[in-house]
Amino acid sequence: MANSNEAGSGAKGALQPAELAAFIDHTLLKPEAGEAAIRKLCEEARQHQFYSVCVNGAWVPLCRRELEGSAVRISAVCGFPLGAMAARLKAAEAHQAAQDGAVEIDMVLSVGHLLEGSYTTVQHDIEAVVEAVRGQAIVKVIMETGLLNEEQKKTACRISEQAGAHFVKTSTGFGPGGATVEDIRLMRGSVSASIGVKASGGIRDIQAALRMIEAGATRLGTSSGVAIVQGQAGSGQY
Repeated sequence: MANSNEAGSGAKGALQPAELAAFIDHTLLKPEAGEAAIRKLCEEARQHQFYSVCVNGAWVPLCRRELEGSAVRISAVCGFPLGAMAARLKAAEAHQAAQDGAVEIDMVLSVGHLLEGSYTTVQHDIEAVVEAVRGQAIVKVIMETGLLNEEQKKTACRISEQAGAHFVKTSTGFGPGGATVEDIRLMRGSVSASIGVKASGGIRDIQAALRMIEAGATRLGTSSGVAIVQGQAGSGQY
């Protein structure tokens, strides 16, 4: 199982494009993605040695077969992209993904409950997923920062850590906005050093990737991973 800041060790400094691969969750979450696209995602992850592929749960078994024998991990999203499903169903979704081969779960917290101040409900939601995959997978909590003010972002970070999550993460890529340097700095300062920070949403070139890492990100979620490690600009959504 991956350590929460394993990919982020030595993050500061002049990284070369290929070195960024160790930070990248190579992402494909489009609803229209089919087997051929997922196979290509896995092939690219093998070739460039990305940290993981990040997919919807239905594709985890295929990724497990495609990545057998490689060091590339599998991340699966949960409660995606709205975060509004019942906690027990999120937990079941996460458990199934872990059973199928995912070793990281990127869950969307219950944004509506956070916005109305129902913090106990938010914490219990995260705890249910953490417990469902305990010993099998780590949990990243997607906050959807574009919907939150600064204090809500800090609160989401604190709740996530208290609930046992291993990472806090900015965005789904389906909501308003994406990762910003300011949000990464705020999130890094709102959790302990043992918690990873994942920047996701709108990271399409090496300059953006390096800015996020310098601000404190220990993982990057992007569908432009190939372009980034080749020093080019990508056009992906995530």
